[in-house]
Amino acid sequence: MKKNQYFKYVLYALFIGLFIWPTSRAFIQQQLMRIGFFQPKFETKQSSGVAENVSFVTPQDVVIHTKDLHGKVVFINFWATWCGPCIAEMPSIQTLYTKFKNHPDVVFLLVEVDGNHAGANKFIQDRGFDLPVVFPQSNIPPTWLDGTIPSTVILNKKGFLADSKKGMYDYSGKGVEEYIQSLIDQ
Repeated sequence: MKKNQYFKYVLYALFIGLFIWPTSRAFIQQQLMRIGFFQPKFETKQSSGVAENVSFVTPQDVVIHTKDLHGKVVFINFWATWCGPCIAEMPSIQTLYTKFKNHPDVVFLLVEVDGNHAGANKFIQDRGFDLPVVFPQSNIPPTWLDGTIPSTVILNKKGFLADSKKGMYDYSGKGVEEYIQSLIDQ
């Protein structure tokens, strides 16, 4: 084998390894978000019927019911510690959370879907996040979570689904901030 061919195969192997290794994949995904990929577009859905009542539990065993959050805009993100796209979008959610965490009309719930309390807490601490992690305590409606993670749901102040996103997105942009503010102003 020629030296040039050997170098080419090693380069291909390294390139493929970058996409297989979860940490590198998350890094690459974050860089793509920074240059403008994965920007969510929001279109407020018309709501009718009854607002879903879903319950979550905090690591301190405090139960949160979505019906008790009426009057607030609720940002719910479904994730898992092993999910590469979840890991990649988490810094953008932290940025959005930092902008709204002291706003009395906005609530963030980051739902770790596997119920891995220790792993979720370690994940958040290791990365220096202060995101409010919760765990499902009731069934999650399929309109909110169909098995795809990450998935994000935003509820309006009446508790109705305002919008939802399946897959990885960059939530740190001005458009997301403006969308949440528009829901607050309704």
